[in-house]
Amino acid sequence: MQNQFQTPNSKLLILMMGPPGAGKGTQAAELIKKFSIPQISTGDMFRAAVKEGTELGKKAKACMDAGTLVPDEVTVGIVRERLAKDDCKNGFILDGFPRTVEQADALSKILEELEMKLTRVLNIHVPAEDLIERAVGRRICKTCGATYHVKFNPTKSEGICDKCGGELYQRADDNEETMKTRLTTYENSTRPLIEYYQKVGIYTEVDGRQPINKVTEDLVNVLSSVKN
Repeated sequence: MQNQFQTPNSKLLILMMGPPGAGKGTQAAELIKKFSIPQISTGDMFRAAVKEGTELGKKAKACMDAGTLVPDEVTVGIVRERLAKDDCKNGFILDGFPRTVEQADALSKILEELEMKLTRVLNIHVPAEDLIERAVGRRICKTCGATYHVKFNPTKSEGICDKCGGELYQRADDNEETMKTRLTTYENSTRPLIEYYQKVGIYTEVDGRQPINKVTEDLVNVLSSVKN
């Protein structure tokens, strides 16, 4: 019987999508372990380009220092530089780019130039009401950063971290009003992208309300059945 976590022969070029609080980071970490490919986020790319002092990195830094959005042409250029690095030759998990249909078109051109092809777009779907409940009940340790939830993952003693005994706190943005705003923004910006990749035929949606290990299993099974 074939191992459900067996790595496919083809490269895995994955675009990971999911609303705030859907567990995207947790699942990306699991996929990295299963398939030995890097996770590439927009933030990481910007920081690396700035640190390396590339021409595009300098332009990005100037925008960030000024508190303005980094222009698409700079973002696209940084993405291209990052995807051309050796650690991406056997695949990657892209997180945070593209955010618009125009950026999706740009990504297609980048991959074509690099003789690559996006394998699958994975969207971890969780209804808004569930995400709001997750956010409002989240508590974080001030000392070690461990994360808990008053309903789904409570501590043994209320307000005290199980790991280090530190005090727990609730982030200022973990409230219903802020989450509703964030989710509305996400829905409006990503809906065209979902339709874009559905038309291309590489879009898969996974139910993020399931236990973490079941979500991982579903994602890995999708990827294990895909061939370039």
